[in-house]
Amino acid sequence: MEHLPKKIHHNGISYTLVGDYYIPDLKLPEESRPIGRWGRMHKAFLQEHRPGQYNELLLSGKLWTYLADLNEQADDLLACIISQMQAAEGVTEELKARDQLAWVGAMNSIRIRAEEIIRSEMIYV
Repeated sequence: MEHLPKKIHHNGISYTLVGDYYIPDLKLPEESRPIGRWGRMHKAFLQEHRPGQYNELLLSGKLWTYLADLNEQADDLLACIISQMQAAEGVTEELKARDQLAWVGAMNSIRIRAEEIIRSEMIYV
């Protein structure tokens, strides 16, 4: 049997000899950013309701970057919505100093409504 080279490059793809077969050297791009809460929610939504889009992102190697970007955008939008709702409803540091329980109740209500906006506009679409 003739000696086969350990590595070859053909049609723009590198191959490594494993046993009697050449296996392509495929690597996904490295993504160091976490996908976070919003990214995990959107990933589950894509897997269940948009399998074609999920598979396209996964096979192209863009899934983790897409989810990390979405998570960052959702976090930024959440902070913006919460601050706007606080200003509109008069939930201030003065209220916090005066009546902590009312402030906590108002902030919990604002956070829940803001998260629902994020879920309906960014995650489950």
